[in-house]
Amino acid sequence: MLTSITESLLCCLTGKTTSVVLPVESSDSGPADGFEFVEVKPGRVLRVRHILPERPDATEPKPEQSSIIHCKRKITVYRNGQLVIENLGDVLHSEILQCQNGDVEQCSTVEVELADYSTAPSSPDPKPAPPLPVSDQQRPAPPPRRRRRKPKRTVAIDSERHITSCKGTHSDVALFFIHGVGGSLDIWGRQLDFFSRLGYEVVAPDLAGHGASTAPQIAAAYTFYALAEDLRAIFKRYARKRNILIGHSYGVSFCTFLAHEYPEQVHKVVMINGGGPTALEPSLCSIFQLPSCVLHCLSPCLAWSFLKAGFARQGAKEKQLLKEGNAFNVSPFVLRAMMSGQYWPEGDEVYHAELTVPILLVHGLYDKFVPMDEDQRMAEILLFAFLKVIEEGSHMVMMECPETVNTLLHEFFLWEPDVSGKDSASKPTSDQTAVTNATTVAPVATTLSTTEETTGTPKSNKPLKK
Repeated sequence: MLTSITESLLCCLTGKTTSVVLPVESSDSGPADGFEFVEVKPGRVLRVRHILPERPDATEPKPEQSSIIHCKRKITVYRNGQLVIENLGDVLHSEILQCQNGDVEQCSTVEVELADYSTAPSSPDPKPAPPLPVSDQQRPAPPPRRRRRKPKRTVAIDSERHITSCKGTHSDVALFFIHGVGGSLDIWGRQLDFFSRLGYEVVAPDLAGHGASTAPQIAAAYTFYALAEDLRAIFKRYARKRNILIGHSYGVSFCTFLAHEYPEQVHKVVMINGGGPTALEPSLCSIFQLPSCVLHCLSPCLAWSFLKAGFARQGAKEKQLLKEGNAFNVSPFVLRAMMSGQYWPEGDEVYHAELTVPILLVHGLYDKFVPMDEDQRMAEILLFAFLKVIEEGSHMVMMECPETVNTLLHEFFLWEPDVSGKDSASKPTSDQTAVTNATTVAPVATTLSTTEETTGTPKSNKPLKK
């Protein structure tokens, strides 16, 4: 999620006045090099890199036994905006490995207790009542009157989730990579090559107006719902039995949308610097309200601003990463329409809390666009979430630290929960962290960097994503 100030850093990184989207008929890319062009709507064509690796074994490997998690959750929203999440199903006991420079650590999920409205007073530290006068002590005190609040909305979830290890040799597994505003599928180059070599089927589209996809010259073509329908068409075309969605920044919102729409097909989700679980809405004070010609004139300054804010270091390597493969080479009109079209009121905390899919949150410690507390808030709202912080990374962490990101993603793909000890779930304790005075115990993942543990209290979120 981005503030109106940081939004301005995402614009016009190459200073071109027209869209750099390549005409479909002029591209010589074909299935041999993994590039395809898919017409999602008449005249609306997206470039997709689809790599279907050749597997040595023609026979299908024997499917592994899946771990079954009972996802039972009650979500209540009160009129004052307070969110109450009650987890009534199995408590997930799992371990995920994380590596850096060959070192392996283990971390397990922890529980966060939320205060109980039905028994606890509204104030966390109530003051003792003053002593009664002598005359009043002789009469029994009347029972306290308790005002019962009426919820504004209640959502019940009761399902079973089958979670298995996803290996590259499994022909029923597909990986979908979705970029954010101003990017292209080329920002995933190191990830696409890495996982395709491991035998995974990978799919990465260019959003409309980005990369080599067509760029309609109407603002309505770049609303959240228009782009979401494009990605729905791509997902339905390439989806396998088990699909893993990997999104970056604004692309995380589309991963959330697809995981919500196709809960049986989406197996796991990875959210990289995606921000908090707040409904999207465009900022009225954004620099993107300026005319496109003004944005073009500001492009040299904004290009350097993005390089400084999007990368932990600003050396020759980082500058080269921006130039490779037409990444971040988008017209001012498309950027203006994309930022103005970020309206998704359904994508609030309740929408995210309804997800039952395991989710890996990856955050670059030096990210100046998305604060740490937003991803921490996301980890608390989600049912099964692991939050990993990469200390040497920033907003473009998958380009800055590809080896670390690839390792974390691969371990998450191979991860399978251990439900053998679910009966030994720890009891809620009063000294655990309270969040919005809710009435539940919500399992969230420990927030770990690649070298140490980080903790913090979630704060408010901003609505825009890059």
